[in-house]
Amino acid sequence: MKKVNKILLHLEGLAVLFLSIYLYGYFQFNWFLFIVLLFVPDIAIVGYAVSNKVGAYVYNMAHTYTVAIVILIIGLILKSEILFSIGLIWTAHIGMDRMVGYGLKYSTSFKDNHLNRMHAER
Repeated sequence: MKKVNKILLHLEGLAVLFLSIYLYGYFQFNWFLFIVLLFVPDIAIVGYAVSNKVGAYVYNMAHTYTVAIVILIIGLILKSEILFSIGLIWTAHIGMDRMVGYGLKYSTSFKDNHLNRMHAER
């Protein structure tokens, strides 16, 4: 069952990534912007220069679907193409991370994340 759950979580990330890319193309947003901003959420890793606790908090804020979806919703409400496209790029980034196994971080270590802990449980 653990292996099935791991596969499902990776497929979920893949689905979010593909849906975000599809919608980005559907709305004909700028692909240069997509490429430039795709890895911007990873800048949150600088929080680890302060401490594991601060690093995990800052990283998780940049890697939760909640923040990306709020940006998407604000973009829709305000009819702002730039906010909506940034929300899609951000969502794509998180989906990509989940697809390869990167999850929300615990303050114990950068490599300690919720996906790894789920896979390690018996």
